[in-house]
Formats: sequence, C-alpha cells, structure tokens
Amino acid sequence: MLNKLQGQPESYEKKSLYRFGRTLGAGTYGIVREADSPNGKVAVKIILKKSVRGNEQMKLNHPHIVHFRDWFESRDKYYIVTELATGGELFDRICEYGKFTEKDASQTIKQVLDAVRYLHERNIVHRDLKPENLLYATTAVESPLVLADFGIAKMLESPSDVLTSMAGSFGYAAPEVMLKEGHGKPADMWSLGVITYTLLCGYSPFRSENMSDLIEECRRGQVQFHERYWRDVSADAKDFINTLLTADQNKRATAEQALTHRWLKGDTASDHNLLPEIKAYMARAKLRRGIEIIKLANRIEALKMQEDDEEDLNGAGVPSNVGEAARQAVENRDASDIVSAFPSLAVTNPSGDTTETSSSQQPQEGGVTTKKRSLSRVARGDIFREIVLAKVRDAKQEQEAKTVEAEALARAEASNR
Repeated sequence: MLNKLQGQPESYEKKSLYRFGRTLGAGTYGIVREADSPNGKVAVKIILKKSVRGNEQMKLNHPHIVHFRDWFESRDKYYIVTELATGGELFDRICEYGKFTEKDASQTIKQVLDAVRYLHERNIVHRDLKPENLLYATTAVESPLVLADFGIAKMLESPSDVLTSMAGSFGYAAPEVMLKEGHGKPADMWSLGVITYTLLCGYSPFRSENMSDLIEECRRGQVQFHERYWRDVSADAKDFINTLLTADQNKRATAEQALTHRWLKGDTASDHNLLPEIKAYMARAKLRRGIEIIKLANRIEALKMQEDDEEDLNGAGVPSNVGEAARQAVENRDASDIVSAFPSLAVTNPSGDTTETSSSQQPQEGGVTTKKRSLSRVARGDIFREIVLAKVRDAKQEQEAKTVEAEALARAEASNR
C-alpha cells in the first residue's frame, strides 16, 4: 500500500528481498550491484527504463548465457536479477593459465557463438559483445563461459526489423551501427569477429583514434594479419575472421553459418601458445580504462538516478579516505582534475579507444594525453558517488600494475612504428 501511495509499481515490493552490496561495474545505461537474495548471492543490473523499455522480461535459458533469476521495477528503473558469475572475465582468466592455444581459442569462441545463435533464433540482438561481457560462471576449471550484460539488447519485432539507435562499444560496433544505417543480428557477428581477432593476436583489427577514421577503416573491410603476430595462426582462423568482419552486413556470416566453419571443429587450429600476446593486451586494456573516468560524465547524465533509489548507489563499502582525491576533484567540477586525482589512469589509450562525444586532447609530458570535458551540468553528489563506487578499485589495481603497464605500452608503441 505504501508503495502505491508513493507511486511505485507493485513489483517494487520485491526489492526488500535483496540486500545490496558492492558495485560490480558501471555502464552507459546503468550499474551492476552484487546482492544477497533468499537463494544466495546474485547480480542486479539497475537500468533506466527509458533506455531499455520492453527488455525487462527477456528471459533466457542457455548454458552459455548468464541465468535470469527475477526482475522488478521502480518508477523509473528496471532491476534485472541474474546469477552472479564469479569466475572472472575471459581475458583475465586466460592470463591465469600456463598456456592458451589457438585450439583453445576456437573452442572458446564456439561457446560464445552458440549463445549468440540462441539469441538470434529468438530475434534478440545483444548489441554489446566485447571481452568484458564474457564471464566464467564459477572459478572451477571446467566452468562454462557465459555471455552477460543485456542492458542494451533489443528484441526485434520481426526477423526483418532493424534498429537505428547508436549502440555498442567503441572498437566493437559494426560499421552500420556507427553510420546509423539500420542494424540487426549481423552487428553481433561483426563484434564477435573483433573479439576473435583480438583473442588470437592481442590487439584490435581496427585502431583508429576517432569515430570518423574508425568508420572509414571498417567500411574498407580490409583486415590485416601482420606477419609478426599471425605467422603461427592457421589459415582457417583468418578465414573465419574474414567471414565476420565483412563490411556489407548482408554478406556477413550468420551465427548458424559461422558455427559450421571448420575452424570451430578445432582440427586445423594450431597449438601455438597465445598467452604472451594476451597478457600484453590485458596490460594495455588496463591503460584504456583510464578513459572510463571521463566517460563517467556521460554515463551519469544517462542514468539520472532518482532520490527514491539513492541507496542503489550507496552502501558499497568504499572507505571514505580512498575517495578523498576524487571528492576534491568533484568540488572543482572539472574532468581534468578528476583525472589528476588518479595519476596512474591519466594516459592515452594505445589501441585507439576513445569516447563518442566531442572532447579536446591536451598533450602532456612524454606524448601522453588526457581528455578534458566540462562537467558543469552534472550534480556534484552524483559524480562523487559514481567515481568512488565504480572506479576506485580499478585505480588501486592499476597503480599496483604501473610498471608492467608501462613496459607493455612501450612495446605497443614500438610495434606501431
């Protein structure tokens, strides 16, 4: 009754069943919180209704898709409850192995592709396939790989239906998505091609530093397999990638077609160890996360978390002294100050990741650049909560890995000369 008087939907009563814990991540459309439920720990994706209307009941059941548990809503947000995948991200897990071969990669991609086929058979487009959304369900060695984060997934009204809104992550989005020409299932296949390429060599096939150059690079559809990194990779692997990274979405392989490719059978895949390249990629990836500090400005504006759900952002157990530098930066309300609060993160992305929004790059010592964007329209409290809860853990980890990252960046710059 109280919820009705407050204008809350009936299902909002379910929220009392969950005790929210730490923040697991922040995205363009919401945040992910760990929570205790009557049946154990779960992950709760909190997303703005106007961004994903119609996806709240997208119930999926597949061994390689994170399991749906429940959902409820408030006036302005959906709460999507799923199993808590505790095994870590794909690339992090690989770095723990003593060896990871091309044959291992083919079977890893096969698991993801099987999940994508399941989605496409149901006219669902994930729209944000990237390594960060490929997780292991548990820490067990035999744990399945699961596809997560359906925050911007869309269910097509018909197989011929197309989507026109901008979606996905920079570097993984298909050319038709960036050009707003109308996209659908083939966009997922392009993203999977980028993931496969990166998994096999440790760097992205497309490395332009701004949107217009990236679009042109993708439209040309000329994927390069540099001899230094690809000489020990099979011809079938390269052919598989080419069927996915086809600029014309109408000629791109479908999930069903890709699953029949002989590379996925593993017979022709080599035993070449990919681990050194993947570890170098992970070091560069940690550097790229520095840019996420600046992206938070745009994410906060998209979220617009309301006061009735303010506890969704609070109570994550972050020590107050850890966020003091961020607090001072927020008082100044300037992105450059936020970056300087975490000096280990104020670096240029060596593989070309950038934001879609306009920003100015200011050269710093040694050619390193930071991006400056005015945050004057964003509430100081929201900025502080978002920065501290979502980014402090990354900042501490990256500070500890500073030496390793610097060496990886130097190698990456040398190979690009």
